[in-house]
Amino acid sequence: MPLRLYDTLTRSKRAFVPVNPERVTMYVCGPTVYNYAHVGNARPVVVFDALFRLLRRIFGEDHVLYAANITDVDDRINQKAADEGVPIDVITARYLDAYHADMSELGALPTTFEPHATQTMEAIVAMIGRLIRNNAAYEAEGHVLFSTAAYADYGQLSGRPMDEMIAGARVDVAPYKQNPADFVLWKPSKPGEPEWPSPFGPGRPGWHIECSAMIEQTLGLPIDIHGGGNDLIFPHHENEMAQGLCADHAVAYANYWLHNGFLNFGDEKMSKSLGNVVLVHDLVTRVPGEAIRWALLSAHYHQPLAWTEELLEQATKALDKLYGALRRTADVEAGRVGPSAAFLEALEDDLNTPRAFAELHALAGQLETATGAEKAAIKGELIASARLIGFLGGDPDAWFQGAADPALKSRIDGLIAERITARAAKDWASADRIRAELTALNVEVMDHATGATWRLKERT
Repeated sequence: MPLRLYDTLTRSKRAFVPVNPERVTMYVCGPTVYNYAHVGNARPVVVFDALFRLLRRIFGEDHVLYAANITDVDDRINQKAADEGVPIDVITARYLDAYHADMSELGALPTTFEPHATQTMEAIVAMIGRLIRNNAAYEAEGHVLFSTAAYADYGQLSGRPMDEMIAGARVDVAPYKQNPADFVLWKPSKPGEPEWPSPFGPGRPGWHIECSAMIEQTLGLPIDIHGGGNDLIFPHHENEMAQGLCADHAVAYANYWLHNGFLNFGDEKMSKSLGNVVLVHDLVTRVPGEAIRWALLSAHYHQPLAWTEELLEQATKALDKLYGALRRTADVEAGRVGPSAAFLEALEDDLNTPRAFAELHALAGQLETATGAEKAAIKGELIASARLIGFLGGDPDAWFQGAADPALKSRIDGLIAERITARAAKDWASADRIRAELTALNVEVMDHATGATWRLKERT
């Protein structure tokens, strides 16, 4: 079936038809690098990485261009740099390096482009200049502001009336604004803050104009897909689209708008401002990145996702089943086949990962009971399907045994052999004693019909 995606602008699921199938373009709003990313920040990274992988399969790896920006000038960055007494690029380099490492642990492929706001200043200033010339922006008291009155469809993306947008944006109703909803494109820097020259005076850009300029410079307009979290629909994406269309009287800005649901921690959205965050940087030290990735894709990307320890345990057990099936069929060479039709059908239906995961489990179950050439074909389908969206790329033994060194592995294997002997002799006391010893070693034993396997319960 053709790929279908839910478009926020039209509020409908539409067949995906790129402007140019030889050059499919996607842009996703990336991080503001002033701290470590939390798992809520990681959800769009993983979701759109899965879509990137699917697009590359459909259109070819060389024909899909994926850009995710880096916001490297921001009030929070400025404050952190001031607190530490260092230039802002010291802060941004530190946290960008950590971001790359953490997202790599989650299996995210490198994007095609990674534009930085600070490296796009000429394009930002040029776009603001065009907006002024087109009567879509104006200068006032050292600021340049976008005139929302210049864009008749303002509010179309979010579907909000103007009074609600003004309240929802918590805008600063400054006296120099022509309209309370107007927003800043350029502003003077405060003493000690970084600044750049411009025809409007030295200063720095507003947040929204950065993305519009980076998209235009990196991918060109219109782009096929614009992605991000639900929290960016308004005001960020609403403002982006208004600027992009008014700067050059363009017909379209993005042909498909995709937004993922919030990650919730308890009853609230996970956010640094609320202080209820789980940092990926800490999480990957005790949970395999592949399990975190599975957890983030376990619900449909449109839906909110409740983040709990139970969710991580379920994700780990789900991967235990898949890696276990591969481990128990290590003597079978996987057939050279592609992903299963049912798996692809699930992904092509607006990236329905829960349905795709169910198909992976079905294939694992079939692998256990199949024989001969069928077994090889099913194993090939399972591996190809899972790897398409970033799973089962590791060695099954390594998945279960984690960071155990050779001496520990030897000790564990010996204890498991002793326990099997004790169970065969119905010496339940010895079997229980050995299991307790394994538990003390942070080992979980998984019994099955042909013996037992094990894994480390947590990374050490």
